[in-house]
Amino acid sequence: MRIGITEIFVEDQDHAVRFYTDVVGFVVTTDAAYGDDGRWITVVSPEQPDGPELLLAPMTDAARALQASRAYTGSPALSLTTDDCRRSYEELCARGATFRSGPERHDHGGIDAVFEDGCGNLINIHQPAEAAR
Repeated sequence: MRIGITEIFVEDQDHAVRFYTDVVGFVVTTDAAYGDDGRWITVVSPEQPDGPELLLAPMTDAARALQASRAYTGSPALSLTTDDCRRSYEELCARGATFRSGPERHDHGGIDAVFEDGCGNLINIHQPAEAAR
């Protein structure tokens, strides 16, 4: 088995699509009607076009509570992997991302930075220890 789709919840799917394509650099893989008033929208990294997809799911009351809890504790909803955290940080900053923390080396040996997606979620970019040497 492999991870196929993981989801984050967003208040405004159109805003989320713009952020995840224009700022993060992902590409839309699916955008279809789903339910009465929602859409099934997935994006994927162009570096892994057949890799895991990120579902930009419509917000629910339960998800809103989880999102608020994560924001309060500073816990990211998602972690993206990069081979160069500092480079990714600079690229995302140049495209308008707002960071909560810049690239920092952690006890596990990796380097991480956390940004806001403009949809209420915190997103981590992670450079594994072996790439941080």
